[in-house]
Amino acid sequence: MRAISREVLHKVVHRKCALFADAGKASAYSVVGLSDNAAADASLPPARTPETPYLFSIIQAAGWPIWPLLACSIVALALIIERLINLQPARVAPPQLLEEALAVSRQGLPPPDVVEELARSCVLGQVLASGLEAAAQRGTDEEDLRSAMEASGRAAAQQLERYLSALGTIASAAPLLGLLGTVIGLIEIFGSQAPGTGGSNPAQLAQGISIALYNTAFGLIVAIPALIFWRYFRGRVDAYVLALELAAERFAHHLAHLRRR
Repeated sequence: MRAISREVLHKVVHRKCALFADAGKASAYSVVGLSDNAAADASLPPARTPETPYLFSIIQAAGWPIWPLLACSIVALALIIERLINLQPARVAPPQLLEEALAVSRQGLPPPDVVEELARSCVLGQVLASGLEAAAQRGTDEEDLRSAMEASGRAAAQQLERYLSALGTIASAAPLLGLLGTVIGLIEIFGSQAPGTGGSNPAQLAQGISIALYNTAFGLIVAIPALIFWRYFRGRVDAYVLALELAAERFAHHLAHLRRR
């Protein structure tokens, strides 16, 4: 009887030891798994919390290549707003300004204060005022009038084209900056797959892909509106320059006829 009880007790103790060993292995595996997950989470891009705006989380995930694109977007927006304001018809060539200048100078040259006010009114007023100032000088002929108005017209065209080259440069450079971010992301992807790194790293792979995609998309987002507005402003400037040339030609004929009387 005692032998049987000892044998039963030995089996019970053996089973309990086996259960404790299995539990220890499971806890060890769980600890290793938690440490691996923590290491993987540490290499992931910053997660978006309820307090973090979505756009800021994208900027954090994209890394440093997106900062030049952000600077280009701010500069492009400022240039677009500035050109939209200064290329309005009232600031360049009001519809009735030429007729008013012809009416004022039909009986003779206007006084200097009227000429100065005309020059301050708009870009076309500067061209017309240059013709009036040249006509007021003694010894000037029709060729001198045309030369003075042509010089003023070239200055006016340069004024209308201001900042358009910078906007076109941003439209051309933004996709290249996005491509740079793509290349940097691919470098990180291939670096995580190197043999010396211990195999593939899914966290670093995902981070590299996000950098590549975010920079490519943001580069196109900056470049497309900048290119559209550059083409729009280019067309408006060409139309304004043609209108200035026609108005200057008509006003030069008027001043030459006025001097011959």
